[in-house]
Formats: sequence, structure tokens, C-alpha cells
Amino acid sequence: MGHLVFNIDVMLAKRKMSVTELSNRLGLTMANVSILKNGKAKAVKVSTIEELCRILKCQPGDLMEYVEDDEDEQNNR
Repeated sequence: MGHLVFNIDVMLAKRKMSVTELSNRLGLTMANVSILKNGKAKAVKVSTIEELCRILKCQPGDLMEYVEDDEDEQNNR
């Protein structure tokens, strides 16, 4: 089984925006933004993804990508 990798750090760097600024603009605590950007969140509201896209001027696919786990890749060979 694969997993999602969040590329929020990449988008922050491209937009020259700090995590603190993103946190303030999203209305989320720094802790919650950190959980989200580190891929530790168990669920993410669609409205949060929409806000991230609006703030960072990007598409959902710019924020995250699906990656196969190594075990899955080996089983598919």
C-alpha cells in the first residue's frame, strides 16, 4: 500500500512564505500546520485543501502526491 507525501514545504519555498505566515492565514495552529506538512495528519478537510490552494496559488496536486511503498513496488515486479 502506498501513502501520500505532502509537498507543502516546496510550495512555501516557491512562494517565499513562512510556516508562521501560512498558519496565520489558514487560521490553524503552528502545531496543526506542522502535522499537516509532515504528513502525520490522519484526515484533512477539503476546505483546508481549498484554502491551501488559494493561499499558495496552486493546485491540489502541487501539495501532495501518492507514492508506492517499497514493498508494493517489489510485489508488482
